[in-house]
Amino acid sequence: MRPVASCVLRNLAAIGPALAVALGAMNAHAGNPRPLFEPTDLDLENPGTLQVDTQLGELRGPDAARAVVPDFEFDLGLARNVELDVDSQYAIEGPSARGFTWDRPGPDNLWVASKLGLWDAHDGARRRAWAIGVQLGPKIPIAHGARGVGYEGLVLVERSVGEMHLVLNLGALIDPGSGVSTGRSEGIEGGVDVNLPLNKSASLTLLGEFGGVRFLSDDRHQLHATAGLSWAATKSTDLSLIGLKGLLSGGDRYGVLAGIAQRFSLWD
Repeated sequence: MRPVASCVLRNLAAIGPALAVALGAMNAHAGNPRPLFEPTDLDLENPGTLQVDTQLGELRGPDAARAVVPDFEFDLGLARNVELDVDSQYAIEGPSARGFTWDRPGPDNLWVASKLGLWDAHDGARRRAWAIGVQLGPKIPIAHGARGVGYEGLVLVERSVGEMHLVLNLGALIDPGSGVSTGRSEGIEGGVDVNLPLNKSASLTLLGEFGGVRFLSDDRHQLHATAGLSWAATKSTDLSLIGLKGLLSGGDRYGVLAGIAQRFSLWD
């Protein structure tokens, strides 16, 4: 086994069980289906560079199938260590049995966040590094029936070993509710994002996530894992295919997503 791949497995083996215990195995609360928490990386776009990341696919939720059309994220580099992120999802849910109906759209609330790089340390000789950052900002109520502005914040801790990047995500969320100050989803979230190039040119990359939410409100807890591949088709375009497996009843049970990420230079 490659040394870097072995390092990934050791880190996931150490972090995974601890996160699962923290989230809890109990899912006694019932709530409306909601998008999963997706652990993020600490890569910051260069100033003036816009990355548009979209995913399309089909997911099987706890109660019904759902077509994602799309899950999207816009990342705009504003300064060397400052990035503006806009993240949301638009989905169409089908009935509990089978099929889809176009009269059951499910837009998610819009998260407008700043991602800040706070500190980093590099060991060039050993090709190792640490970095710390945050991603935080308001959640705009665009989901059906949502009222009031929410908030979400994450602390990001990255460990790089050679070409492998592993990012620990820890944070909390307060979503818009059914009223301005009532019916809000509140929870503690955490996860790990893994990025491992598989060849010298880094054109083919292994992607992985393990994450979830321990809700403090009356919502079913979430825990899931994803794995997939990303291919750098050009210098500015990446294509990806990712499989998802839910581990608790509060989130999606399984699914497949195809994605495309494109970068544009808006100014020098």
